[in-house]
Amino acid sequence: MNQGTNRANIKQGLSVGIVLKQDQRSGKITQGIVKRILTKSSHHPHGIKVQLENGQVGRVKEIHSK
Repeated sequence: MNQGTNRANIKQGLSVGIVLKQDQRSGKITQGIVKRILTKSSHHPHGIKVQLENGQVGRVKEIHSK
């Protein structure tokens, strides 16, 4: 199961891979550091929506361990 669907797994400053809105069809992953968590619920089937430090917004598909 994708860890990015549970809000508890995502923290500010975490390195993640997200899919941007315009990349949903292709599934292209964009790497970045979480600045803000935008999804309020504890779980979302398509991934928790976050804003990266560079301002990009998308749903978390992968979480990178440090």
